[in-house]
Amino acid sequence: MKAIVLQEIKNIDSLAIAEIPDQKPAAGEVIVKLHTAALNHRDLWIIQGLYANIKVPVVLGSDGCGKVVEIAEGIKKEWKGQDVIINPALNWGNDPAIQQQNFRILGMPDNGTQAEYVIVPEFNLFRKPPDLSFEEAAALPLAGLTGYRALFTQGCLQKGEKVLLTGIGGGVASLMLQMAVAVGSEVWVTSGDDHKINQSMKKGAAGGVNYHHADWPMELQSRLGTGRIDLVVDSAGGNGFNNLIELVKPGGRVVILGATAGNPSSINLRRIFWKQIRIQGTTMGSRSDFVKMLSFVEKMKIRPIIDSVFKFEKFRNAYQRMQQGKQFGKIVLEHAH
Repeated sequence: MKAIVLQEIKNIDSLAIAEIPDQKPAAGEVIVKLHTAALNHRDLWIIQGLYANIKVPVVLGSDGCGKVVEIAEGIKKEWKGQDVIINPALNWGNDPAIQQQNFRILGMPDNGTQAEYVIVPEFNLFRKPPDLSFEEAAALPLAGLTGYRALFTQGCLQKGEKVLLTGIGGGVASLMLQMAVAVGSEVWVTSGDDHKINQSMKKGAAGGVNYHHADWPMELQSRLGTGRIDLVVDSAGGNGFNNLIELVKPGGRVVILGATAGNPSSINLRRIFWKQIRIQGTTMGSRSDFVKMLSFVEKMKIRPIIDSVFKFEKFRNAYQRMQQGKQFGKIVLEHAH
């Protein structure tokens, strides 16, 4: 079969379409013929060597939507021919609070969805939401799972609360925006791109500020008036983290799902304990989170925002789009059908 293979850890040029051997599903597994696959920043970080325990060659891709074409013995026969999406969280374990030691994400070290076919456990299969297109369905799994857990399982977001989403524009943040708006929260955003802030407001955000402005925290607080942020969901970290501690209200919550700006050089611990702020880490999510996320998306009629769709053969253009950081929503690869 044809697949986009990462041959070495270097840059986008290290990716190439190659023929790799077909495989048979082992016990408990199925083969899905992919219709669409979505990119994640994780793919870009792996290519650049910014991820732990990278092994090459490997087929990247955590998100996919397609049709089950082959099942191992013992698998429920009704899966055969079914349109499905894939939960990319493999081997989460039985503790809903934390992933077990052998947890991993589809697309490294296991071959992922940027291929004609992918082998996945039956346990990770879910029927494609009928109201979503193949492109939208492919955009949902990793970002939807990560965002849902951050907002609701870990962040305990409630109707009427004010939530700040940092770095709006990517797949996770854009889905969190839609989810938070759907439950009746007041959503504020930050971005280094005014266009993305404007796009967010068209999707229901109350407003946003450009973090390139030196006084952006004061600008945001001024726009909030007497209100305060109940929940911050941050994917950047870095030296701006203390600003979030100042912005969140006493007794508020900060959920961290990434550290793209690295670790802060210092943290104001006194402000954290005096304001009694809860700081919570999160990553991906349990199977229960995935089930709840799917139900939530269907109930609230959320459709993932698609930034752009590229033919499978134009994968390098898709990666370049992500590398440029101009996207708002998910970047999707589509196979010819």
